[in-house]
Amino acid sequence: MSTEYHSKEHEILATIRKVLSSVVRDTTPPPNRPSVLRPDTIKDLKNCFLLITSREKEIIEQAGGTMDKRPRFADQPRTSHVVPFSKPKNKD
Repeated sequence: MSTEYHSKEHEILATIRKVLSSVVRDTTPPPNRPSVLRPDTIKDLKNCFLLITSREKEIIEQAGGTMDKRPRFADQPRTSHVVPFSKPKNKD
């Protein structure tokens, strides 16, 4: 899987997002256990993710791209097919 960065800033944001995600996964307690993080810290983390995603979206759109790409393995078969459509002729 290749990752396409549109600028150095985009690469930095993606790295920060990955590190924050790892920290969240590592500190998430098992079910029915209290979190080691305070509620304010959790709220701040969510805001960080929102800001990072928002700026990444701006960078991608400025570069002429879209945010609709999804990761896919090279050997994974495609699940969508383009169906040709032709408008029926009017019988007037």
